[in-house]
Amino acid sequence: MTSILLGILGGNEWILIIVVILLLFGGRKIPELMSGLGKGVKSFKDGMNGNDQEKKEDNSTQPKQ
Repeated sequence: MTSILLGILGGNEWILIIVVILLLFGGRKIPELMSGLGKGVKSFKDGMNGNDQEKKEDNSTQPKQ
């Protein structure tokens, strides 16, 4: 789906999108938004990996019947 979307949007459309984002958020706010987005993704990945490790540890500590 993403590759189809990238094929539809040409150079002029991308420039327009970037200009609209700059107008909405301003030049100073964009790095803060990207930083927050990166931290959120990292936190999500860490949470997913942490949950998998906790499940494995819980299964190994339970007595076998």
